[in-house]
Amino acid sequence: MTSAMVRVSGPPNSPFLVGYPGISATLPRIEGKVEIRPQGGISAGVLVSLVTICLQRKETIHPSADSVTRRHLAAPRREIIDTVGKEMLLFRCRPGVECESMLVMDLPFVIFIPFGRGPEESARRVPPASLQLPSRVAETLYELVVTVQQGHQESQKKFAFPVPVLRYDTLSTFGMYNRQESAERVSDHLVTLTISLPRWSYGPLDPITVYIKLTPNPDWPSKARKVTISRISIGIDEEIIFNPEGDEPTRKTKQIAKQGQQVGVKMPEAGYLTSLGLIFPCRDPRDSEGIITRQKKEFPMYAVTGFTTTGTLYKIEYYLFVKV
Repeated sequence: MTSAMVRVSGPPNSPFLVGYPGISATLPRIEGKVEIRPQGGISAGVLVSLVTICLQRKETIHPSADSVTRRHLAAPRREIIDTVGKEMLLFRCRPGVECESMLVMDLPFVIFIPFGRGPEESARRVPPASLQLPSRVAETLYELVVTVQQGHQESQKKFAFPVPVLRYDTLSTFGMYNRQESAERVSDHLVTLTISLPRWSYGPLDPITVYIKLTPNPDWPSKARKVTISRISIGIDEEIIFNPEGDEPTRKTKQIAKQGQQVGVKMPEAGYLTSLGLIFPCRDPRDSEGIITRQKKEFPMYAVTGFTTTGTLYKIEYYLFVKV
């Protein structure tokens, strides 16, 4: 029996991905066609009885992968594979016929990417974007998996083709993120810390301005005036939570940016008002010799090492902290 050569191609001069995942108005989808040819040449036909295609999401985590000493002692890499949407049937031979002999077979397909938002639409929630953290501590990748069966007696053969998936609903340039965020904290009942942010989403090289106000407690004016404001600092922490829905989630926190200011004044009676700013860090795609590394087929080339995302095996969040 002649074995089949399988290839998946997208629209002419375009990638597989059409539209913008996360933005429902663009109907994000994957378009293309499955091309089946005889492996040994065009003179011998290939027998085909069944062809299906699906989009699979593969998540892997290894919390100790970034440590040389703990890498071999920790638990092995954990992996899950999930189907996004439903598997599509592209071809099935006629009833009563075991298989069809084909010289050329092109099967077009369209796979829609879910874009549900509410909790009641959890089964149709927007899938997380493709991502690979340094040292492969955690990664998410997508593959188009084509299943071909050549006769009822033959086992099914699977062919995987990587497809990078990005999210566009989290871009910090959208106007819906231009909403002021504020918070208030009291630690010792003497001073109240109030912070304010003009927006609540930031990306690489975005300026972050934090408005800080320190107010003395009017019920303890004499004690509050004795407080000395020595230093104010702000920063960004990246927290990765492994197995967030498991019994024993593991957390890893890393500081990615920090900015401070020396003050050294007594608490004024009217309070103290200031602002601090920093730039959200950006990853340089060039190596030490100034050469941009080749992009992997499974992962897009991002300007950051990570971003806010939620998967099944891991979750990444970013926190802005203010210390006075």
